[in-house]
Amino acid sequence: MKKEEHVPEIGASVPLQSSAYREETAAEIAAPVPTVRRKERDDSRERTAGGTGMGTLALALSILSLFVMPILFGAAGIVLGFVARSRGATGLGAWAIGIGVISIVVGIFILPFF
Repeated sequence: MKKEEHVPEIGASVPLQSSAYREETAAEIAAPVPTVRRKERDDSRERTAGGTGMGTLALALSILSLFVMPILFGAAGIVLGFVARSRGATGLGAWAIGIGVISIVVGIFILPFF
C-alpha cells in the first residue's frame, strides 16, 4: 500500500506558514559567535602583560650573563625564561633560555682556555 502524497492543485492558495516545512536561511554566512568570554580575554591580557615584564628581565639577565658571571646570571635567565613562557611571553622566554644556555656553555667550556 502506498501512502498518498499531498499534491497541491494549480491555482490553490499557498499557506503563509506551513508547520510541516521550516527552513533556516543564511546560517552559513552569519558572523560567528565569539566563544571567548570578556573575563577570560582580560585574564589572558593580564597574564601576557605579566609575562612580558618577566621575559624582558630574563632576556636582560641572559644578555648580561654573556659578559659577567655566566653561570649565575645565565641560570637565572633560563629559570625566568621558563616562567615568562608559562605566563604567555613565549618569544622573550625562548630567547632568554637560548642565550642563557649559550652563555653557560661558553662560560664552562670555552672561557677557561683564555
